[in-house]
Amino acid sequence: MSMEERFLYVDGNKIRYLETGTSKNTLVLFHGLGGSAERWLPVIPLFEKHFRVIVPDLIGFGYSDKPAVDYTSDFFLRFLESFFKTACISKPCIIGSSLGGQLAASYASSYPKQIKKLVLVSPAGTMKSSTKSLDAYIMAAMYPTKKNAALAFEMMEGSGKKIPDSIVDEFVMRMKLPNAKLAFMSTLLGMKSSKSIIPSLSSISVPTLIVWGANDSVIPIEFSQEFVSAIPDVIFLKIQNSGHTPYVEHPKLFTNRVLQFLK
Repeated sequence: MSMEERFLYVDGNKIRYLETGTSKNTLVLFHGLGGSAERWLPVIPLFEKHFRVIVPDLIGFGYSDKPAVDYTSDFFLRFLESFFKTACISKPCIIGSSLGGQLAASYASSYPKQIKKLVLVSPAGTMKSSTKSLDAYIMAAMYPTKKNAALAFEMMEGSGKKIPDSIVDEFVMRMKLPNAKLAFMSTLLGMKSSKSIIPSLSSISVPTLIVWGANDSVIPIEFSQEFVSAIPDVIFLKIQNSGHTPYVEHPKLFTNRVLQFLK
């Protein structure tokens, strides 16, 4: 894999992203709350054969800058618009997971002519209260020890597989970076206080695939119905024996099904 780590400045903030692939067709991957581009490493080598793949650390996360601002839905929407313009990305396909799914859906509803196809993986934006797995994840972010992080990731896993130490260690390291906790909590509060995403979903005019792990304990699969009912051109895919991140737990299955949709 000829993946490169790159940086660019978006509205004065240094943003880090990974890029690979030589296709004229572009695929952009958005991670979830507290994540980074590395979360997509299991599937990047599979997608790069078919797309130019771009995977940013969203502003406030990973190794991108973490300004001391309010991380609201409008703030992220402005960031995505500026990121695409600055990176000269035109008409991409987008895959967004969890928070990244909520942001991708928001972007697609606001700029329906700017993307080709949309894939939402257990998107956030409809759940009104927390879950035990989400609570454990928030605890791990606020108190980033190996024990707390390992417990959170084990609760999120739906396949029964062992969580690699590298995933746990990297999460702990990222959450200890300057302003990481501030950005995490500001995003959590900003998303919670934002208006419902559901009314805007009817504005998504591009073909959309919604993927959900059957055993998702972070955002349970019953919350998928609001997305499926609201988006006009939608296909729903449930992945058995999978939790919140099917692209990590079942990368080959996930990629094959997504490629069928995208191509």
